[in-house]
Amino acid sequence: MAEGILQIHSAPPALREHIEWAVGGIVALQGDWLWAAQPAAPGQVRAEIAFVAQPGASALVASALARFGQLRFEVSEERSPGADGARYSCTPSLGLLAASVSANGDIVVPEQRLKSALGATARDGSLRGEIRRLLGEDWDGELEPFRCAAGGFLAAAG
Repeated sequence: MAEGILQIHSAPPALREHIEWAVGGIVALQGDWLWAAQPAAPGQVRAEIAFVAQPGASALVASALARFGQLRFEVSEERSPGADGARYSCTPSLGLLAASVSANGDIVVPEQRLKSALGATARDGSLRGEIRRLLGEDWDGELEPFRCAAGGFLAAAG
């Protein structure tokens, strides 16, 4: 089994039950949903919840939530025997980023993705832009104000 964390950084309040239902149908939640106002987006709510599931379940959670189109969220899954760790970040403007992560949480870019980036830059010209995309820098930039506004929400709520 793999452990993970889901952080809903911002969501319309009307979607709370739909989010809970979608996620609960995929993973075993470790606690109750605790929703709070999101100061970085007035009128929106946020929540964080831990889960336990089969390795790879975070991809299913991310895919289900990305379909809502209005959410800002991150799903992370710890490494487990035979499976790399994973991080998914999603914003309405950027869509979904999927990344493998190391034990310390750094994004790891697999060889084939690097080769693809090098091929793309040979055609388009911007290696720096491709590396920024692979590392999720645009997602981090957009999500950081929402992370900061949460201010240790999981620890305070749990």
